[in-house]
Amino acid sequence: MSKFLKTCLSSFLIVFAFFPALTTSTILLQGFNWESSNKQGGWYNTLQNVVPDIASAGFTHVWLPPPSHSVSPQGYLPGRLYDLDASKYGNSNELKGLIQSLHDKGIKVVADIVINHRTAERKDGRGIYCLFEGGTPDARLDWGPSFICKDDTQYSDGTGNPDSGAAYDAAPDIDHLNPTVQNELSDWLNWLKKEIGFDGWRFDFVKGYSPRITKIYMDNTRPDFAVGELWNSIDYDGSGKPAYNQDRHRNELARWAGDAGGNVAAFDFTTKGILQAAVQGELWRLRDSGGNPPGLIGIKPGNAVTFIDNHDTGSTQNMWPFPSDKVVQGYAYILTHPGTPSVFYDHLFDWGKKEEISKLIGIRGRNGIGATSKVEILAADADLYVAKIDNKVITKIGSKADLGNLIPPDFNVSASGTDYAVWEKH
Repeated sequence: MSKFLKTCLSSFLIVFAFFPALTTSTILLQGFNWESSNKQGGWYNTLQNVVPDIASAGFTHVWLPPPSHSVSPQGYLPGRLYDLDASKYGNSNELKGLIQSLHDKGIKVVADIVINHRTAERKDGRGIYCLFEGGTPDARLDWGPSFICKDDTQYSDGTGNPDSGAAYDAAPDIDHLNPTVQNELSDWLNWLKKEIGFDGWRFDFVKGYSPRITKIYMDNTRPDFAVGELWNSIDYDGSGKPAYNQDRHRNELARWAGDAGGNVAAFDFTTKGILQAAVQGELWRLRDSGGNPPGLIGIKPGNAVTFIDNHDTGSTQNMWPFPSDKVVQGYAYILTHPGTPSVFYDHLFDWGKKEEISKLIGIRGRNGIGATSKVEILAADADLYVAKIDNKVITKIGSKADLGNLIPPDFNVSASGTDYAVWEKH
C-alpha cells in the first residue's frame, strides 16, 4: 500500500473511531426513569439482571442516569462530581460492573452529563452556598463564587463571565466561559471514559450554555456518541393545537447541532410533538409542505435522536406524555424512519411492549435502516400514514384498513398490531 493511501486510510479510521455512532445504525435505550433512584437494592444492580434482554432486543447503546453525588436523588442537582459512591443509583463498583456487563455484550454506555449548573458544598463568608467540592482529596473541581455566571446574582460574586445561555434558578449557573471550568470538566469527562468506562454523553439542559461550549467538550473528549437535550416549546395555533408548520422549532435544533460542531445529535422534540398529535386522527401532520418528514429528521436526520417519551415527558413526571394507547404506533414510526431512535425503559420492560418493540428493532437491523435512510411518503391523511423507507420497508400507521394498491406485491407483513403494520421487501 502506498504511503499516500496509508495516510488517507489512517485519517479515515481516526475520524470514524471518534464518532462512529453517527455513521452506523445506533439504537439507544434510556435505561432508567424518574423513580429509578428509589429502587430497593440499587438501580445499577437492577439493570444488571436485564442486560441479556437489552442485548437480545438489539440495542447498541444504553443511556444511564447522572452518576455523581447530587442534592436531588435523581442526579440532576449534582455537587461532588467525582463522588460516584454517593449516587442513589448505586456505588462506583456497581456502576463499573454494569458497564462491563454491557460492554461484554457489545453495548456502548452513555452517561447523563449535568454541567450547566452545580450545587455547592459550603457557604462562603457572605453566608451563600457557593463553595464547591469536587469529591477528591485534591483541588479538582473545588471552585468558588467566581466560577458562577456573574448574572446569577443569587450565588455569584460578580466576577465571573455573563451566562452564555438560559438561566437556571434551582442551582448556581456555572461559568463555562472560564478556561479552568472547561479544562477541569473535560478532565472529569475523560476520567468517566477512561476510569469508569463510559463511551458517550447525553448533555442535559444544553440551552443553559452556548453550543460552542458543547463543541469544546466534544472536541476535548471525543465520545463514541453524544446527544443534547434542547427542549423548547413547539409552535401552537390559535386553537391550542400544534401548528402544522414546525420549521422554526426544528431549525432551532438543527442550528444548535451545527453550532455545537456537527458531531453531536439533538433529541428530536419536534418529531415527538408532531407525532403524538398525529396519531390522534391527524396523520396528515406527518408530511411537511415539501413531502418530507416534518421533524428534525426531515432536514438533518443524521443529527436527530427520535423518542416517544423520557423521564421528564413520561414516567411519574408526565410533563408531555405520548398517548398511552398509541405508544407502539409511535415506535413503528421512529424505529423504521431516519434519525437515531431511543426507546424508553418503561415501555420496554414495565408496559409489556418488549416483544413488539424488539420485532421492530429487528426489522430496522435486517434492512440496514440508519439515521440517514431515505423516506418516500406514500400517504398522509387523517386516518392513514404510509411510508417506504430505503425501498426495503413500508410502514403503515392509522385506523384505515383499505390501502388500495399502496403496498406492492413483493412486500410481506413482518410486524403488525393495533393500527400499525410494517412490511419488508422479499
